[in-house]
Amino acid sequence: MRRTDVSRRGLLTGAAAATCTGTATAACTASRTAPLPSGTGGGPRVRTGFDRLAEDGFRLLAGQRVGVVTNPTGVASDDLRHIVDVLHADDRVRPAAVFGPEHGFRGTAQAGGSEGRFDDPATGLPVYDTYLKGGRELADVFTASGVDTVVFDIQDVGARFYTYIWTLYDCMDAAARAGLRFVVLDRPNPVGGRAARGPVLDRRFASFVGREPVAQVHGMTVAELARLFNGEFLARPVELETVRMTGWRRGERFGATGLPWVPPSPNMPTPGTALVYAGTCLFEGTNLSEGRGTTLPFELLGAEGVDGRWAEAANGLGLPGVRFREAYFTPAFSKFRGRRVGGVQLHVTDPEVFDPVRTGVGLLVTARRTWEDFAWRADGWIDRLTGSATVRTLVDAGADPAEVVASWQRDLRVFETVRLRYLMYR
Repeated sequence: MRRTDVSRRGLLTGAAAATCTGTATAACTASRTAPLPSGTGGGPRVRTGFDRLAEDGFRLLAGQRVGVVTNPTGVASDDLRHIVDVLHADDRVRPAAVFGPEHGFRGTAQAGGSEGRFDDPATGLPVYDTYLKGGRELADVFTASGVDTVVFDIQDVGARFYTYIWTLYDCMDAAARAGLRFVVLDRPNPVGGRAARGPVLDRRFASFVGREPVAQVHGMTVAELARLFNGEFLARPVELETVRMTGWRRGERFGATGLPWVPPSPNMPTPGTALVYAGTCLFEGTNLSEGRGTTLPFELLGAEGVDGRWAEAANGLGLPGVRFREAYFTPAFSKFRGRRVGGVQLHVTDPEVFDPVRTGVGLLVTARRTWEDFAWRADGWIDRLTGSATVRTLVDAGADPAEVVASWQRDLRVFETVRLRYLMYR
């Protein structure tokens, strides 16, 4: 196969990028966007990668034993049937296995958990656990499953530390090691994907919440990320095909798509949660609650002893597109379970100008200034989330939010240059 995109690995290292031409080699493996027909009928205006694959009669998967990496978000847009059920019921496809990420194939596990190995009661298909597996271990799982092609279909939320994009990365790497074909079915970036924001990961802080130099808000769809991973980061690129959406425009948030929202994880109940998540998830790295155990995770933040001074200070920053309400709540689980805490609730007033990362930094700065018991988690989790020690160090030094935001602009500009080469939608 001939590769038609350009490697940008050199841009990340400061070297000139080289164009792949002629017959593909191991370092220049085929990666193309499958040209499928647009959908018709009365369904949502936006047609996902799976919708288009189905409309084309699954020709892209013909003759293949298919393994599907998915979770509850992998649904057909028109009737909400899970894609595994659709594939299993169609004689034109040969599904052979399912691979579940964090939270599991059926989504029953909380953060940091998965569902393990089981046989799916609805289809009888074996379900394998990918969570925290990678490299040769995951390649061996793929090989043992007997599949020829691995299909990825999971709804992302646009933040670097949301683990599904690194499940994508690990599965691509494992498929390359196992000599398998990899197909990514695209879905919208629910927060719009208009621009990248926030600090770029320093590889010295790599983990499952960030393996490679990607911005905290990456501004890409999963298919675009797959192209980026293949072109920039994977030591052995996989044979990659992406099925693009139709009808989605860059900058369009999830509510405008007409697609059904299925929570991609237990603490991501609405598109509004996704809108703030890239900033307020930073509170996972502190001793304050990030709202887990409430009906508004990542929109409610707080701790015992926090009072109205925090909301007042946060509003005093004049952050664009958001206001903060003094709030009190009792988490049902996670931090401060069953205890009354005080804090803030975020109210996004203008999504067009709202910057979740700048907002998250502003909240960290004001929380530290107004609550004497503020502390970082002892395991250094904040550095994993932000991608380096810089944010923590600046906040501890008393920097204001503008100084913290300024600290990552150079790296962000480099990432933006790379990112633009892999975008599929305008």
